[in-house]
Amino acid sequence: MDLSNLKANDGSHHRKKRRGRGPGSGLGKTSGRGGKGQTARAGGTIRPGFEGGQTPLYMRIPKRGFKNPCAIPMMALNLRDLSNYIDKDGSIDGLKVFSKGKFKILSLGDAPKSLKVIRNVLLSSKARDKLSQQGVKIEQ
Repeated sequence: MDLSNLKANDGSHHRKKRRGRGPGSGLGKTSGRGGKGQTARAGGTIRPGFEGGQTPLYMRIPKRGFKNPCAIPMMALNLRDLSNYIDKDGSIDGLKVFSKGKFKILSLGDAPKSLKVIRNVLLSSKARDKLSQQGVKIEQ
């Protein structure tokens, strides 16, 4: 065996399709593009979801939900997590903790013993009761 009798494997090379070279080539006249129209033209692709002018499926199905663009962001925190936000003087200021919107304290767990004053914070009714029993001053 030498270089003079090497040949490619069967099926590894395909002849180039010569389109538009008459009926004998099998790809004459329309060159395998079908009839006339948008898809027969160069660059004539149709975007995904286009249904030929019929209202597309994504517009026909009902839409669900609503996102209020005017909603104020709200951060919720449980009583048990307040120890991370207490200042040195034993107070919590909602504007310092969450400056982007409102801040609400929920009643899960117990408030830390060192907590004395809460300012600028919304409270759930149960959280308000627990804090008042503990003697925490609430300022709005």
